[in-house]
Amino acid sequence: MAARKAFPLRISPELYEELRRWAEADFRSVNGQIEFLLGRAVKERRRRKDDDGQD
Repeated sequence: MAARKAFPLRISPELYEELRRWAEADFRSVNGQIEFLLGRAVKERRRRKDDDGQD
């Protein structure tokens, strides 16, 4: 497994709580949920970029 980069993240308590509940429902940690969602967003962005013919 590749090394992971640690960094601080500042989010509102309300957003954290929403992510915590979502992570719990998906049987993930909050960190795992954030990583999953960011990964999915990047894949979607790449897909849209490829569909648009952009570099």
